[in-house]
Amino acid sequence: MTATETTLVTVPSLVGGNWENLAGDSHPVFNPATGEAIANVPYNSAADVKRAVEAAHVAFQQWKDTPVVDRVQPLYRFKTLLEKHAGEIADILTRENGKVIEDARVEVRRAIQMVEVACGMPSLMMGDSLNDVARGIDSRTVREPLGVCVGITPFNFPAMVPMWMYPFALACGNAFILKPSEKVPMTPTRCVELLLDAGLPPNVFQLVHGGKETVDALMAHPLVKAVSFVGSTPIAKYVYTTSSAHGKRVQALGGAKNHLVVMPDANMEKTVEAIISSAFGAAGERCLAGSVLVPVGDAAEPLLKLLTEKTREIVVGNGSAEGMGMGPVVTSEHQKKILGYIDKGSEEGADLLCDGRARSKQGEGYFVGPTIFDNVRPGMTIAREEIFGPVLSVIRTDTLDEAIRLVNSSEFGNTTSIFTQSGASAREYQSRVEVGMIGVNVGVAAPMAFFPFAGWKNSFFGDLHAHGKDAVYFYTEQKVLMTRWF
Repeated sequence: MTATETTLVTVPSLVGGNWENLAGDSHPVFNPATGEAIANVPYNSAADVKRAVEAAHVAFQQWKDTPVVDRVQPLYRFKTLLEKHAGEIADILTRENGKVIEDARVEVRRAIQMVEVACGMPSLMMGDSLNDVARGIDSRTVREPLGVCVGITPFNFPAMVPMWMYPFALACGNAFILKPSEKVPMTPTRCVELLLDAGLPPNVFQLVHGGKETVDALMAHPLVKAVSFVGSTPIAKYVYTTSSAHGKRVQALGGAKNHLVVMPDANMEKTVEAIISSAFGAAGERCLAGSVLVPVGDAAEPLLKLLTEKTREIVVGNGSAEGMGMGPVVTSEHQKKILGYIDKGSEEGADLLCDGRARSKQGEGYFVGPTIFDNVRPGMTIAREEIFGPVLSVIRTDTLDEAIRLVNSSEFGNTTSIFTQSGASAREYQSRVEVGMIGVNVGVAAPMAFFPFAGWKNSFFGDLHAHGKDAVYFYTEQKVLMTRWF
């Protein structure tokens, strides 16, 4: 589905094999760069959810018995269609999310990589076997699909994050229901249109829109077997506890406060490039964004001098234009929240090296400029809470030990990176930090599709993570078979 700035479209849901434009409660979709409404997304009711789940359950009965080599054929065609329409999807993504067009194109590429990995399901689902585990008895394992699975996805990566879920779930033999963020429904809806064009059988996939009522109905339905969620930590906790209480298998990915540790021997130019990309890419609206910079010892002065210079050169504007360094944040409400954090940081005594508030009045969009606070103390609000915007807090430490203690004191454990030329420092850091994803001289330690997205602590609730082999295990149940023939 597409829209122009002058055409307000209604985003449809897909329930029971039919695209539906509903009446009733709805949510406007805005272009964050202009503040203009570009679409309207009607919310699905609990009754709609019931229809979607029941239709998916019926379709699952046949889909699960489809040979895995046949189940992946629509995904091969889907990958081809995504590549063909990648530019179109990136344009839609930038228009409703605000990120710069180059970031959008990279996101679409990462989404396609998820589909590529899921196409390998004939190998990924293979079990183990051993003959003569006892005299005349052979044993083997097989993996079988769960049933109807649900994905609830956020606004910040509307092309990629849904692909963490449904290509794997479908290839494993499950039926799937997607509930994307109401802030950015157009990108995932367009991808679903392409999925159907690729020949997925009717009702194996359903698409619903809405808020808490829709999510609650999905979590409560007895035919739903698994729930995947990505969003803020408070809602991740709610989804995990509620879905678990209803007997579902759950993976709930939450928020983060990610630390970037810089040693005195780091390559400062390359390090600054990585920090800027990490802290201000996607306007800081990602759970892997570096939001706390930790210079160790003598690293602070040369690092901050160069970082401040380069940050002030970032061009902030409409992400649809080529050459922009950073676009707007997603909504006016989120813009006000981020500006409130900047006010709070100043009130608590941190030193502003770059003040993003000066760029917040550009045009009519929801802009916040890249912001850097120095001399932040660990107890300050901006040092502890997830801001989810282009705000970087600098906490200076004297030693690597002190930096590691700082990282481990956080309630979050999504990702962290160390910048150094010392293998000893890197190895010690990797070994001692209590974080799920660790980078060495890498600004955003985002795993590729064939590795799991492995957050810890309050960044993740569940046992099996998103994509990679964990996705195969999450979307299947294992059977152990013992066989003897007389």
